[in-house]
Amino acid sequence: MLGRSERESPAHAVLAARMAGWNDPVELLDLGTTADTLATVASIDALAAVVHLGHPEHPAPGLERALLEGDASLIVTAAVAVPGQWVWVGSGATGGQVVIDEAGVRDCATVLRGLGASLRLVPTRATVAERIALAGEGGSLVIERSRVPAGFTELPDSAALAAGGPVWYGLLESRADWPPFTEPAQVWLAFGPSDDHLGSLQPTLAVIADAGLDLVHLRSQPSSGGPHAFFASFSCPTSDVLNDLVAALTQRGVAHRTLAVLPGDSFVPGPDALTPRWA
Repeated sequence: MLGRSERESPAHAVLAARMAGWNDPVELLDLGTTADTLATVASIDALAAVVHLGHPEHPAPGLERALLEGDASLIVTAAVAVPGQWVWVGSGATGGQVVIDEAGVRDCATVLRGLGASLRLVPTRATVAERIALAGEGGSLVIERSRVPAGFTELPDSAALAAGGPVWYGLLESRADWPPFTEPAQVWLAFGPSDDHLGSLQPTLAVIADAGLDLVHLRSQPSSGGPHAFFASFSCPTSDVLNDLVAALTQRGVAHRTLAVLPGDSFVPGPDALTPRWA
């Protein structure tokens, strides 16, 4: 069985499941909030969930945090890039507010605001009929292509929504251990040095460097349990290397959890790049 959170686009999540071969569903179970989704997957055998990743190399901060706060058995084990299915549609003369749900805002807000759109946010669970009523005369919808209502057609600026590239999804499972791999995989690792003082991160980073691993993502988060939590992402050649790394962390008293093992040595397109202007 496969599910998704209440805030996730059902059309994109189903397409991710089909493209990756996780299942061939007509629809996915609505498992509620993100926390509810993780708790349900952890408590029911043979239930997995399709989750939005951000990018395999640069995880979405909200997902990292939710995983670390969730059951220790939870892990993301696969990733797939799904072509964006969002379209901007209207039923006549438009110029009013644009009704859009939470997943649509996540994926399209920057483009829409650049076009001067005035957004009206609705819950992802809102029905198409409810969205049409909220849009009113002169309003429009941003919605998945497969859910465009009768009488609505794409607006001229709709093509701009495809410029954002694909949306990355992963398969969330409950497992006793990460899946073994003999080809490269992207690993998400959370860790907390045993001491929280100036320079306490450096010895842990040295352990990772000694394993021959190059971080592509590192983020800190205050922890209610004492030392800061750190979230890292890196390409790992085999599960033996990962086993050796976590053994070394354990030996040094560094708390850790492996949050994702995503098979693949290249995730194209890559994360959004910036153009720095150094002082």
